[in-house]
Amino acid sequence: MRDALGAVQSVLVLGGGSEIALTTVRKLVGDRCRTVVLAARRPDELAGTVAELQAAGATDVDTVAFDALDPASHEKIIDGIFEAHGDIDVVLLAFGVLGDQKEFDADPASAAQAIAANFGGAVSAGLAVAHNLRKQGHGTLVVLSSVAGERVRKDNFVYGSSKAGLDGFAQGLGDSLVGSGARVMVVRPGFVHTKMTEGMDAAPFSTTPDVVADAIVEGLHKRRDVVWAPSQLRYVFSALRHLPRPVWRKVSDR
Repeated sequence: MRDALGAVQSVLVLGGGSEIALTTVRKLVGDRCRTVVLAARRPDELAGTVAELQAAGATDVDTVAFDALDPASHEKIIDGIFEAHGDIDVVLLAFGVLGDQKEFDADPASAAQAIAANFGGAVSAGLAVAHNLRKQGHGTLVVLSSVAGERVRKDNFVYGSSKAGLDGFAQGLGDSLVGSGARVMVVRPGFVHTKMTEGMDAAPFSTTPDVVADAIVEGLHKRRDVVWAPSQLRYVFSALRHLPRPVWRKVSDR
């Protein structure tokens, strides 16, 4: 349960290695969050992060094995986390793969696996989280979507389509939780400078994990349904999504 001043007291990260999610967690811990659970495919690699968060003031930092590509395990793992920690204020759904469109074109099976991680895994995990938030009567599921899903480009359409599906699912899930005390906040970053995008040409309005994390924290305080990072992208895509397809093809090639 949030404290008397509205500060988040507990956070679960699904995709515990995400740079955006970990930057957000650091900011939450700096604002009195004391319980952190990092669920990741290789939790043993997070020992340094655990020590850092404890040094920053978190009193209960736990790691759990979690694989986005094993949806059959998601309900049991997430139920177990809620049972072990009693109450979770915020869940960051932050796992996913970017991939390379040319590699997907050459290997359709890898494209399907990316969709399974980015969208399929998010559906099973998201529903399990929503069940627990609904049961406890409060809490926010923060879903890291992307502007790539707002208007899918040909140079990353597998990734973009997975984010389009994720964004639609998250919005519908949020609508289904109205009146329960629980809610969903969708986050739509643009190009973010992370290890995942290292070596890629930056898109206009590119940003950093720190900027996205600030937007997430502000969105949590203001109980927003959708967060854009940077905020200007809201207006950019309100125009881009309505461009005729021949024009969009030319614009997105730049």
